Amino acid sequence: MTDTRIQPVSTIISAKWICPVRPHNTVLEDHSIIIDEDRIIDIVETKKVASLYQSNQHFQLHHHIVTPGLINAHTHAAMNLFRGFADDQPLHTWLNDSIWPLEKKWVTPDFVHDGTLIACAEMLKSGVTTFNEMYFYPEAASRAIKQSGMRANIGLFVMDYPSNYANDGEDYLMKGLEARDGWRDESRITSSLAPHAPYSVSDKTLNQVLTYANQLNLTIHMHIHETENEISESLKQYQIRPIERLNRLGIISPQFMAVHAVYLNDEDLSTLSKESASVIHCPTSNLKLGSGIANIEALQKNHINVCIGTDGSASNNKQDVLHDMQLASLLAKGMTKNPAILDAKISLDMVTINAAKALGLEDCIGSIEKGKFADLTVFNMDHLSTLPMFDPMSHLVYATTREEVSHVWVNGLLQYEEGHLTSIDIQSCKDIALRWQLKLKQNI
Repeated sequence: MTDTRIQPVSTIISAKWICPVRPHNTVLEDHSIIIDEDRIIDIVETKKVASLYQSNQHFQLHHHIVTPGLINAHTHAAMNLFRGFADDQPLHTWLNDSIWPLEKKWVTPDFVHDGTLIACAEMLKSGVTTFNEMYFYPEAASRAIKQSGMRANIGLFVMDYPSNYANDGEDYLMKGLEARDGWRDESRITSSLAPHAPYSVSDKTLNQVLTYANQLNLTIHMHIHETENEISESLKQYQIRPIERLNRLGIISPQFMAVHAVYLNDEDLSTLSKESASVIHCPTSNLKLGSGIANIEALQKNHINVCIGTDGSASNNKQDVLHDMQLASLLAKGMTKNPAILDAKISLDMVTINAAKALGLEDCIGSIEKGKFADLTVFNMDHLSTLPMFDPMSHLVYATTREEVSHVWVNGLLQYEEGHLTSIDIQSCKDIALRWQLKLKQNI
């Protein structure tokens, strides 16, 4: 006799459309996602759900698109507290004359905790479930991330210049690895080594970074080829371009995330492709700092994994990866005069599965598949600005904003619903931001 018992589960999400990302270019209509604890256990036609599963939490989303949780592949979350402080400056001036002096005066564990918490709130409201972080005082960031309920990869920041946080490359590494011990048992937080940039990290320190990365099986997250000046200075000092220097040291690998990568020649592209490295494209930050525009067509032709990052709010002003995804697609079309390049399907990949691959997490997140963590973002398409709709995936890239984000699940838990965050008090974040604004105004 057939067993007809109905299986109890944690959550059922029935939606008009699901864009699972894998299989590629798939849109499921009138399907349901079945979640038990922190995992997706099934995806079935909604008409079949009642005969298979039951849950006290059944979300009926009649006008909505569900995607994998969005991934912001590069940011400095605590810099939310510097939003708008040093606008309209080129990178070298912005860093040396504005940001680094500001950080020396103000960046403390409290600053990092508070700024990271505010950034987490903004990202969740923007549909982001996971972000790739790089900044000082990673332990303070981890406390905010744990509180937020988000998933994050925390970069253990390294450079050879002294700061409030550490004195030299070895000190940064030791403090970062010690901080990592505090979240190693936290399933939502992973780690990478995050040397700042070729011009701020010596060969000696990079060799140490590589040793620890190999020993601990960590990814490496680094700004690279962001400006023409960076390359010319490398040629003067080392007689080779930064990517070639890093490759000779053994840094470029499938575990390497190259942030920005605006100025790449054929040899650079060949190296990144051959070593299966990933590139993190930050279009808004690059435009705002006047650094240039990455050549996505060339990256695609060389089969290089590309994902999207916002960068910090001091050089972007928003933690809105949806906006950067849209901008990346439009820039690529405009630069190449080819409207078919970086289409909606590929653009969605860049903020989901491509980013998961770069982080070494593609077996866990980045698509809606059985066995993966239940990290999901929902968009309400019942708005004047999103109607009529003929292609859900196209609308996600070209018509949708973060205002349409209605629900966000991380690890099977509902963290955002219709304007309300579960784990973060928005008014408290506003109060924190205003307190820091009063302090920082002393520098204006």
